[in-house]
Amino acid sequence: MFLELIATIFAGVAAAGLMMLVNIASGRVLPRWLTPVAAGVGMIALTISNEYTWFDRTVKNLPEGVEIAMTVEEKGWPRPWTHLWPYTKRFVAVDTASMRRNDSLPDQRMTDLYFFGRWSPVNKAPVLYDCKAGRSALLIDGASFTEDGAVADADWRAMPPDDPILRLVCET
Repeated sequence: MFLELIATIFAGVAAAGLMMLVNIASGRVLPRWLTPVAAGVGMIALTISNEYTWFDRTVKNLPEGVEIAMTVEEKGWPRPWTHLWPYTKRFVAVDTASMRRNDSLPDQRMTDLYFFGRWSPVNKAPVLYDCKAGRSALLIDGASFTEDGAVADADWRAMPPDDPILRLVCET
């Protein structure tokens, strides 16, 4: 966040400098107020660019085996252009590379979910999925396992059959 602030300030200074060079090259016929306007436009343009490219930059840096399961697009009245071109503000990724299975319970899978947000730290949560029953259990507080590998005290929650996370986990 701090680096983006510094980059935004430099974009404003660069845009103002460009406008000053254009004014000098044109024989100083342009009004002086165009320089701060150019600085503001440069800063806003960089900010918008960062909002729209954040998702692609973040996904490109994900390790192999981490797949995107769900995205959340943002639209808002302070940014009227987002009604035409919404941007991805949050997404959920599944760590399919470290997915664990139990031979005695073939319909269940345990994996880690990663929750990414534009201005939020990344959160990780271990989740157990029962693909046959269409349910999941969050294992953040830990869980105890029986001798056959089943989770003894899981708080199971029903999931809709078309849930994108459930589909990704059960198809893998």
